[in-house]
Amino acid sequence: MIQRQSHSTVYVIDQQESLEFYQDTLGFEVRTDVPMTEEGGIRWVTLSPKGQPDLEIILAPITPGPMFDAETAEQMKALVRGGALGVGVFETDDIHNDYERLSRRGVEFLSPPEERFYGIEALVKDNSGNWFSLTQRKN
Repeated sequence: MIQRQSHSTVYVIDQQESLEFYQDTLGFEVRTDVPMTEEGGIRWVTLSPKGQPDLEIILAPITPGPMFDAETAEQMKALVRGGALGVGVFETDDIHNDYERLSRRGVEFLSPPEERFYGIEALVKDNSGNWFSLTQRKN
């Protein structure tokens, strides 16, 4: 029986730049960063929001290889850069403070915090072009 999700994949344009964005800008913790091949060209990189070690986000570079042929990799890159892919919802307990703090760090917001039926939400774009919801639930 399936019990839980342990990993979720975010496809990124540049793995190292995305690692720096999620770690240094958003404040996520690196869980794994190891080479997957002897030459080290492909790395297994995972991160989690602080305080959530049971869900790891895989930063998967969009490159030709076992997942994508060259044509598909270019199509995926175009989709990611164009903001076509949402990567989920990250919860916060103080959306207004996070919005101000991340804005000062140069994070691009697609929308500022706005009241919704489920709480307050802002849409955020990562440095590859993926977007995600930053949400503070209603109490």
